[in-house]
Amino acid sequence: MTDQFSNPASFTGVDWNELNGGLILVDVLGEEIDMVTVHGVTNAIRANVAVLDGDLKGQTFDDILIFGKGLRPQLKPKIGGMVLGRVGQLPPSKPGAKGAWIITDSTEADKTLARAYLKAQPEIAAPF
Repeated sequence: MTDQFSNPASFTGVDWNELNGGLILVDVLGEEIDMVTVHGVTNAIRANVAVLDGDLKGQTFDDILIFGKGLRPQLKPKIGGMVLGRVGQLPPSKPGAKGAWIITDSTEADKTLARAYLKAQPEIAAPF
């Protein structure tokens, strides 16, 4: 008999430092508005993220929230679609601050890699 109950998924947060320079494919699911966090009320993008190269190649982050001041505005207009690019970081806006995380444009080689990834995932139409 199959148990009808399952354990919760493990918490996996994205460490953007580990992804810096890496190629990611983001399935942009939606936007969460007026979320109450320890830092106040904010908006976030809900997404699935697949890492396509680098040390974390093959890792996926499913149904995560992306809060970044650089990432959120890049992803919001793409809700319902996929974004492909490399993780980067802007220079800090002031001394002692950290630069915002961003996604830089993909190359043709990156697109070829992403197409191969999606083709190898037949169960993935969207979301992945």
